[in-house]
This record gives sequence, C-alpha cells and structure tokens, in this order.
Amino acid sequence: MTEDILHFIWKHSSYFSTLYINSGGRKVEVIATGEHNNDSGPDFFNAKVKIEDTIWAGNVEIHINASDWNKHGHNLDAAYDSVILHVVAKNDTTVYNSKGDEVTTIEIGYPHNIEQHLQQLIANEKWIPCANYIAQFDEFKLKMWLSSIAIERLEQKTDQVISWVHDYNNSWEEAFYVSMARSFGLKINALPFELLAKSTPLKYLGKIKNSKTSIEATLFGQAGMLNEITDNTDAYQQSLKKEYDYIRQKYNLTPIPTHLWKFMRLRPVSFPTIRIAQLASLIQNSSGLFSKCIEASTLPQLYDLLTHNVSEYWETHYTFGNESNTKKKPIGKETVRIITLNTIIPFMFAYGKLRNNQHLKDKALNLLESIAPEKNSITKGFDALGVKADNALFSQALVHLKNNYCDKRKCLFCSIGANVLLKKAKNS
Repeated sequence: MTEDILHFIWKHSSYFSTLYINSGGRKVEVIATGEHNNDSGPDFFNAKVKIEDTIWAGNVEIHINASDWNKHGHNLDAAYDSVILHVVAKNDTTVYNSKGDEVTTIEIGYPHNIEQHLQQLIANEKWIPCANYIAQFDEFKLKMWLSSIAIERLEQKTDQVISWVHDYNNSWEEAFYVSMARSFGLKINALPFELLAKSTPLKYLGKIKNSKTSIEATLFGQAGMLNEITDNTDAYQQSLKKEYDYIRQKYNLTPIPTHLWKFMRLRPVSFPTIRIAQLASLIQNSSGLFSKCIEASTLPQLYDLLTHNVSEYWETHYTFGNESNTKKKPIGKETVRIITLNTIIPFMFAYGKLRNNQHLKDKALNLLESIAPEKNSITKGFDALGVKADNALFSQALVHLKNNYCDKRKCLFCSIGANVLLKKAKNS
C-alpha cells in the first residue's frame, strides 16, 4: 500500500463509494474530491464533503495510517488547519489540528485487488503498459487527456524558458536568440549553436547589424571556423577573418572549439556553415525578432519572418573554399516548423503565462494544432497501437506521455491507466 494508491482511490472515489461512516458514527458523503496538489500542503484542494447535515468546503489530507498525521507534524502546522477531512487506510488514532480541533477522519474502502492489478500492469514488458487496452479507450476522452498532457508539457517548458530569461538578466530577446540558435542546429549541432549564441551576445551583433559581412565574420569567427588558413582558404574567408580579428579584439570575444561542429551524415544544405549563414541573414534582416514572432498567429507568417536569402557567397558554396552550383539557400519550411515547435511556441506560451495573457497562451496552442504531427519512433509506436496524432499538439503530447508516464510506469496518474485499473477492479 502506498499513498499514491490512496490518492488514486480518493480521486476516483465516486467509482468506489461516496458514503462513509467515521469512527464516531457520523455519516460522511463525498461531493467533490477537489484538485490534486503536487506541491507542499494538503493533498487535495477545494474539496467538498457533507458531514451529517452540514456541507464543508476545504482541503483533504491522505495517509496510510491516521497516526501519520502526527508523525508528519501536521498537528503543529497551521497550513493544515484548512483540512476538512482526513482520509486513511487505517484509522489508528484520533488527530487534531494546530488549534486543537479534531479532524474528521474516515477509512476509505476499496477493492484490495487493485494493488495486484496495478503491479500486473506496470510489470509487463510491452512497449507501454497499456498496449493491450489503449485502442479501446474512448476517443473523445483520449483527445481530452492528450490535450491536457500537451499543456503539461508546455508548462514544463515554461519553467525552463523563465529560467533562461532569468539567466540573461530578464532579457526575453537574448534568451529567445539563444534558444532560436539552438533550434538552427537541429539535434546534431544544437549544442555548438547554443554555445555560439552564448559567446556572441546580441548587444554586440546589434552594433554591426547594418553589415551582413560583419555579422557573418563575427558568427563564423566565434564558431572557430576562421582560425586556420589552408589551401582551400579563399578571398572571402580571408576577408571575414580580417574583419573578425578586429571585432574580436574590440569586444574581447572568445571563439568556441571548432571540433564541436558535426558535418557527417548531414545533407549539404544542413551543414553548420549554411545554418550559420542563414542565422546571420536572419539577424541582419530582423530587429525585435522576439516581439514579431510572438505577434504572429500562423506558420506562414512565421515563415515570412524567418526566411531570408543567404549572402551571395553561400549561394555558390556549402563550405569555405569549395565552390558549387548556384542555389538559393533560405531556411526551409521543415526548419521553420522545428524552430516554431522548439522555441517560438514555448516562448509564446511562457510569455503569456507570465503576463497573465490568456490570448497568447491560446494562440500557442492553436499554432500547435495547425502544425503537422512529428514523425518519430514514439509517434510511430503509438500509431501501431491504433493511436494516431492528427497534429503537432497531439504528437507532442504522445512524446510527453511516453517519456513521462509510460516509461516511468506512472499508470496511476494517467487517464488511460486509471481507466484500465478501474475496469479491472469493477470486473474482478
């Protein structure tokens, strides 16, 4: 027996029983179980129960044994004076709050084989514990659950975004720029792009914004790609190095190690050299990019904001000193989609939450719904089980579900797992 199981039973108490008799012989009827609290304080907020003929509204605390109330110091903590009901598996003592008032305590009844069903569910070795049941789950309820999971994922990303903003002296523009740069690197070059942005603050790029050559010189120099002169070094690379040497000394910049960049198994259009050239073009052509991006409402609007032609040199090169056929190399639609998913939507949602702007939060969710679903091993795995993501909101939710619930066997906290357990308890 664990408190998590008792939390689960209380949360779904209407499925088991709503009427209890406490040790004093008083009738206790559950009207509303309240909101589950995962932070400090009572376990459920804003519950409503009827004790005899009086309806009480307040909080609920749950323990294995009633005596745990005293062991945890709740009898001395005024934060627990709002508890209207103490729910336990074993009522082994009478408990009192810090005011000396007795706290109504009930022993919650439930089918004890639910623990066995839970162990069987989480112990199986299938791709997800409920692999045999998920296709039978009500489609409407599944979409509601996935929507809430998607919001949970954004809430977690919000905490990360706010932490980044704090790290950059509360500058949303700077934090957005670093996150944007990381997205340019996709998975394979995400870290060096992040380090490149961190080593090249926006305040310096802003001073040379009118010159694409100066911006390219700064970014390629900071990327460590202008350190050595080789047989392939051409006049353009030499001119960038000369410009960078001046800028580096003026602003006391330090480049990142060149070896961090990965070219292997990448299409030439995704080489870090091309990505840096695209980032340079974006910085040179965009001012107030953070504000403009969170004002956008559609993916096409973001594509227009982020898509700019690279400099003439990079239209005929993929790497320094190696000429190729002429080709325009703006940021592709897939890259814009990735940047939107990884940076723009999380920042939009976080900014809306911090500013108490529900419109921005809703717009972030609407953007997610408008984007095609991701194709990865997780979405393919769910697809094989009959759960198909219609858009990026649901594909993001499925990734979060797999990583944070299924892999951790947190079936008690999942609507699908709860449904399986409740049905097993009813039928056994």
